[in-house]
Amino acid sequence: MSHSSGLIVLLDANVLYPAPIRDLLLSLAEIGMYQPKWSKLIQQEWMRNLLIKRPDLFESQLFTTVSAMNKAFPDANTTGFEKLIQGLDLPDLNDRHVLAAAIKSRSKIIVIFNLKDFPKKYLNEYEIKAQHPDIFISNCIQSDEIKSFNALVNQVKRLTNPVKTIEEVLSTLSNAGLVKSCTLFKQTWQNSLRQYSLILLFNFAF
Repeated sequence: MSHSSGLIVLLDANVLYPAPIRDLLLSLAEIGMYQPKWSKLIQQEWMRNLLIKRPDLFESQLFTTVSAMNKAFPDANTTGFEKLIQGLDLPDLNDRHVLAAAIKSRSKIIVIFNLKDFPKKYLNEYEIKAQHPDIFISNCIQSDEIKSFNALVNQVKRLTNPVKTIEEVLSTLSNAGLVKSCTLFKQTWQNSLRQYSLILLFNFAF
């Protein structure tokens, strides 16, 4: 597993659920596009929100997911930030723990859907940016489209119950808000297919 990138990124609760977005973000981290960070409070928040919407699930199932995340990324769980919370200011004071964890983990980006809760004027002092997941993932793709596409392929390969195609996963991700990212992935995929076709034609001709 590669974690070579020096870019440190905090993942907020609302990008750790729904699962397809979480899986893509972690797949990108797995191949070294960035170093992911979170906290126990962030993990508890996404689990709590999911259990409200999915009462058929058991808390133990979600703890299994969290345990797997911490095992795959042993440096991701951020601690010791609690004392910073009281000195921070955000429109919603309940979000201060997220900023505190970002500061403590030396994150440069907070990946989050609700950007309005993390205005620039509150983050500039700490040289931290809040980014929508579609923007963050799009930036990863534009930075290294082949590597990023491999992350998507790895995500698809892990889906066994039920098995899904790349098209189905991209459709799910697009419906979840990753419209630009999915467009870029499709372009990368089409370019790869064209190159593969040209290679086959060349080999056949000679």
